[in-house]
Amino acid sequence: MDSGAEPSRGGSSLPGRGRGEPGGGWSESPGGWSRRRFVGAVTGAAAVAAVPAPAAPGSAPATGAAATPGPSPSHREPAGRPARSRPLYLGTYTSAEGGGTGIGLADYDPSAGAVTGRGALAGVPDPSYLAVHPNGRTLYAVDEREDGAVTAVRLADRTVLGARSTGGAGPCHLSVHPSGRWLLSANYQSGSVAVHPIDGSGALGERTDLVTHTSPPPGPGQQHPHAHQFLTSPDGGHVLAVDLGTDTVYTYRLDVRAGRLTEVSQAHTRPGAGPRHLTFHPGGRYAYLANEVDDTVTVCAYDPPSGRLAIGAPQSTGSGGGKNYPAQILVTADGRYAYLANRGDNSLARYAVESFGSRLTLLDTVPVGGDFPRQIAFSPEGGLLFAANQKSGTVSVFHVDRASGALRSAGEPFPSPVAVCALPL
Repeated sequence: MDSGAEPSRGGSSLPGRGRGEPGGGWSESPGGWSRRRFVGAVTGAAAVAAVPAPAAPGSAPATGAAATPGPSPSHREPAGRPARSRPLYLGTYTSAEGGGTGIGLADYDPSAGAVTGRGALAGVPDPSYLAVHPNGRTLYAVDEREDGAVTAVRLADRTVLGARSTGGAGPCHLSVHPSGRWLLSANYQSGSVAVHPIDGSGALGERTDLVTHTSPPPGPGQQHPHAHQFLTSPDGGHVLAVDLGTDTVYTYRLDVRAGRLTEVSQAHTRPGAGPRHLTFHPGGRYAYLANEVDDTVTVCAYDPPSGRLAIGAPQSTGSGGGKNYPAQILVTADGRYAYLANRGDNSLARYAVESFGSRLTLLDTVPVGGDFPRQIAFSPEGGLLFAANQKSGTVSVFHVDRASGALRSAGEPFPSPVAVCALPL
């Protein structure tokens, strides 16, 4: 789910293994990185699991085995999963210099926040974003490549159930509809969103719909639409697609029997904002939008019956004034606090959520303890916050104070090659 680059990110191809620098020139030649996928070189690699490659789209599901345990850092818990530990899955780029070998496997202590590496699940290419089925039995990953796909993995035995084409290039985000019957994915390079059915086993069927964003035209500095996120509203009545390239959030109605999309409205940011990630307040009437290109965050009003989103005025991300690209914003389950990951400033901004969700007040920022925090996630009970730091190849963990919302480091960041997503279960 991501750019990892400076705002002016044109181009529609997904190059291979080159490198670029934010604020400088970008390699768009064959074999170079796309602007969305910039990563610095990192050291180390995850252990390889004895799991075959996923089945090609339309083929029979593959079979696999659990990953072999990887080495555990000396400051972590000893080998052998303690009864209190919980699973942590890590996204990466397998085609990146210094990247991982598949979906990273780890455990975390829900009390202390300590993380122990358990190797990797091989056979899933460039799994840069992860999501889990509502029943907790199946993991889904984007395959962020030119020929984009989504892959399903059965968690009980870590069997790869197969992959399906997204119909576009560079899928960077996916989510599961609350019904558990549909997988929603966003193709960044193609500027399109896709829908796949999920069967009773958790496996994916053939795509039922693909919609490309053609209107409005791309915003300032953009050459194409760039779908960055595809999610369901809290009431379940609509699905929303955030497009960085067109400065637009599209609202669709999903036919839950046929898996088809019908556009019902558009909400436009100010030109050049580059909206990236939207999250809803638990009350369901407000949402918060992180704008990557102009380094702002906005409060949005949401009308459940119509699905219409109204985008408010831009607010500060708390960055120090240098180059900063907001990544992901989260809201606590009780709706009292919100957190924003700042790439460049390398901080986590803390906001008080006020007036029943209609207002954000910036309280402070804390150093993330890594470089380029691309994605953040809460543990299921909300007591921990995980930050995947792309350039430093680390995952930082913080304790979340329930009363004040303050963040406190849980210790030394966990090394994970090209860490771009952390999914604690």
